[in-house]
Amino acid sequence: MFALSLLVLGLAQSALSKTVTYNWSATWVTASPDGFARPVIGINGQWPCPTIEVDIGDQLIVNLHNGLGNQSTGLHFHGLYETGNNVMDGSTGASQCPVPPGSTITYDMKISQGGTYWYHSHNLGQYPDGLRGPLIVHDSSAPFASEFDEEITMTLSDWYHEQMPQLLNTYESASNEDDNKGLEPIPDANLINDGQNRSIPMLPGKTYLVHIINLGNFVGQAIYFDGHPFTCVEVDGVYTQQHYLGTENIRIATGQRWSFLVNSKNSTSTNFAVLSVLDINMFTPPAGYNPNATAYLVYNEKKPLPKSVVLYGFDFFDDVSLVPYDKQALMAPVDRQIVINMNFGVLNGVNRHVSSFLSYVIRFMLIPGLRALVNNVTYLPQKVPSLYTALTVGGNYSSNPKVYGVNSNPYVLKYGQVIEIVVNNLQDNLHPWHLHGHNFQVLERPAPQSGLFPGTYSNVSSTPMRRDTIMIQPSSYVVIRFRANNPDKSTS
Repeated sequence: MFALSLLVLGLAQSALSKTVTYNWSATWVTASPDGFARPVIGINGQWPCPTIEVDIGDQLIVNLHNGLGNQSTGLHFHGLYETGNNVMDGSTGASQCPVPPGSTITYDMKISQGGTYWYHSHNLGQYPDGLRGPLIVHDSSAPFASEFDEEITMTLSDWYHEQMPQLLNTYESASNEDDNKGLEPIPDANLINDGQNRSIPMLPGKTYLVHIINLGNFVGQAIYFDGHPFTCVEVDGVYTQQHYLGTENIRIATGQRWSFLVNSKNSTSTNFAVLSVLDINMFTPPAGYNPNATAYLVYNEKKPLPKSVVLYGFDFFDDVSLVPYDKQALMAPVDRQIVINMNFGVLNGVNRHVSSFLSYVIRFMLIPGLRALVNNVTYLPQKVPSLYTALTVGGNYSSNPKVYGVNSNPYVLKYGQVIEIVVNNLQDNLHPWHLHGHNFQVLERPAPQSGLFPGTYSNVSSTPMRRDTIMIQPSSYVVIRFRANNPDKSTS
């Protein structure tokens, strides 16, 4: 009877699934989200870029035309595993070639994961220049599906007035090392929903499922809803045991997503502020710098908007303490451990001894020339994407790391193995790391200044939190585990 029920459910979901198609052209648009007008990359002549909305079981098709004229492009669908379909991952240099100006690519994927995701360019600095947007997968079988009435999607982002090609050139230059100690460019503004002072309509007596996405470039964010406590139900597409957060601040690293249940007020007599704050632990703000962005929960348009909330300190909730809804047990035994020492070093005479700007991007966009080092190797893009190499070298050569090039920093994994990765952050700054094609269990992420992984574990949960993007503390480490079950080619 149980098997029959599962079969009926599967047939019902199949019958309800549909094909959702987006026909897009990436184009240059002028926008001024903080009052400063500059060129941005939009979709079909519009910016902010649209939200993709699909249901579990749908077939998502995105036809992307490159109408930029002066840059190649592509799209990565951040957090979607693309199981058995890695050619659709959209990572230029890893799973596809860049799409040249005037050309079109079709991304075609079956949606099998519910939750909060986003899409962005994987070329150059295009997503901080605007080519990014939310991707929401509705799931009627989510454990909290019956507990909310409405949905809200909010994006957070640092923002720069200079375009990324110029910022990258400046950042990587010897003069930046001489004049600015190699420090990263500081964002000019902070945005909520790609703007400032946005209004978010609220109805009284409702429960909202709020999706929050940090689709910024560099800086983590703290988020606060005045008078509206959070209950966490999802991180990075992983449903969690409901966790009441109250008024604790949430640190949202670039690339991370959270979903919360938020109860609206029963009265429409007052409107409330939403505050997002750039994490100034990651840079030194100049005098008079404003790291804040404000939006408003508007119950009554005839009532005045409140003054912006001021936070005088951060009380960050530790997301490692979350428990996945499915309570997946700690993966063991470990078949292979990989130790990664992340640093910035000397390349072509330019020293990156304190820099963290775009270290996150090295995992995302694979920009040439970054002086970030992984085990003393800096990534250089390959002429042939790594996936194409794996599919074409023939024989057993695809299991030989040498065929992928030294500066692709390859690790060849065996299907089904439990992989443990230790990332030692040798820099005195926070760093986000993201894994494509999987989520991972977070065993341990100690406090700042904890030093290198000592080789032993402490306080590891039997049901560790899982997500696909993690913020590593300064001069500290993280230990994660995942199962290598998403091969780049057939396992036969």
